[in-house]
Amino acid sequence: MRAPRLALIGGITLAIAITPVLAATVLAADPTVVVQPGDTLTGIGRRHGLSVRRLIDLNGLANPNWIVAGQRLRIGRDGSGPSGGSRASGGSRQAGSTRVHIVSPGSTLSHVALRYGVSVSAIVAANRIANPSLIFSGQRLVIPRASAPRQTGSRSAGGGGSARQAAPVVHVVSRGSTLWHIAQRYGVSVSAIAAANRIANPSQIFTGQRLVIPRASGPTARAASRPQMSASMAKLVARRDWMRGVLVREADRHGVPRSLVLAVAWQESGWQQKVVSSAGAVGVMQLMPGTAEWIGDTMLGRRVRIHQARDNIHAGVRLLRHYLDRYDGDLDLVLAAYYQGQRAVDTHGIYRVSRPYIASIRSLKRLFGG
Repeated sequence: MRAPRLALIGGITLAIAITPVLAATVLAADPTVVVQPGDTLTGIGRRHGLSVRRLIDLNGLANPNWIVAGQRLRIGRDGSGPSGGSRASGGSRQAGSTRVHIVSPGSTLSHVALRYGVSVSAIVAANRIANPSLIFSGQRLVIPRASAPRQTGSRSAGGGGSARQAAPVVHVVSRGSTLWHIAQRYGVSVSAIAAANRIANPSQIFTGQRLVIPRASGPTARAASRPQMSASMAKLVARRDWMRGVLVREADRHGVPRSLVLAVAWQESGWQQKVVSSAGAVGVMQLMPGTAEWIGDTMLGRRVRIHQARDNIHAGVRLLRHYLDRYDGDLDLVLAAYYQGQRAVDTHGIYRVSRPYIASIRSLKRLFGG
């Protein structure tokens, strides 16, 4: 558990508490650097003449506060970096009958979709993009052809024709909005909207994004309420199967639903022990040192070694068990306490900023069988 992160801080990045070593440059056709313990985006950018924003764009970083030792970062000296030529300006190329767009710095899928007159979801599907809010400068996107609107009757002859089908409801995301707010507005679930738009991470949507809103009832809504794991996420889950096994064993040990433990751990760290947030939260379950000490003193009767994966998971799952008991299984309160702290929930209830976090974990919980 850790205090909510309200914004991305461009100049502050992950600091792993080990003696800093300069990132090593890897000689390749597309130059990269390998992140070393103690590295930050600020330091890497300064050494290679790049801004933090540029590094974020080049590597499609969802959270610049999270970089991990051993991670490779593009530094864009192949024409997509500061000295680049045509790739930096963005544009399209014809490849037979297929259009290819090269993403320019600062561009979004919404901008690209508007340029070509197609939907964001169509581009996402054509390129198998797991997270529509993550594209990077220099990325090549296949642009599908805009399909002609389906005719439901003759308008030229003035004759009869079948009744026009109701057009799908499309919501354009406004600044500061979340899927939870949008779902509340239309009376549908967050997971239904996420499934209808193939959104891998419900806590990440962007201004200007066009979302198809499924019907509140009927077969369409029931089908959309069953989200499917994206191919890219499925590969990561399979790659981290060992960590999944540890999480499942601890869930069974403490009587916590497996899907809840898997969802919280994925939201917090992607099942990665080396992740350390800018606030100091550590490991798979993202435990603050003070929280881990409290768990050890009050629940385990021993010191919690948060830098060791099994102990980190054991303590995090035990904390979830405590919240499930304290709040009589009310999942929203349980997740709010994990995110903002027990005292804050008991005193102030669920913060507004916690709602997207709760919605995201509920959606992930469904992906993991909950």
